Amino acid sequence: MRTMTRTRAVIALGAGAAILFAGAACGEKADQGAGSDKKPPATSTSDPSPDKQPARTPPAGGTPVEGAQLDAAALPERYPTMVWTQEDGRVIGVVAQEGGCGKASIELDQADTQVVVTMIETTPAQPQACTMDLRYPKLTADLDSPLADRTVVLKTEQRKR
Repeated sequence: MRTMTRTRAVIALGAGAAILFAGAACGEKADQGAGSDKKPPATSTSDPSPDKQPARTPPAGGTPVEGAQLDAAALPERYPTMVWTQEDGRVIGVVAQEGGCGKASIELDQADTQVVVTMIETTPAQPQACTMDLRYPKLTADLDSPLADRTVVLKTEQRKR
């Protein structure tokens, strides 16, 4: 009986020492201030905003739609606003935003004076594990007639599948 008590005491002391050692090691890593020759951990300087994404210029052969011809007032702050046309104005392209399990798509509503481009992010209806990243895919759609001087109105919408 006495041996069993001593064994438990030794195990308890060993576990306590391991906890103290682990705590000291964590404190050492966090306390790498001046005078330390250890390098601090690398930090990322990447900016996930659309301004830093490769999708900031139209594809080859694309003509940007800018200025008064572009109405992006309905978009959330920092949402991409790049729009272009291709194939003599018969194809319109945009940079959308999607993240995690989301998938971007676009829908058009065409009239004589404007083209409304709704950028949709569709996410799963049921909760699931997803990555925490943002992507900015370039999406295109055919127009019924060339864009010409029509205004492009950008909107965004969230949907569940």
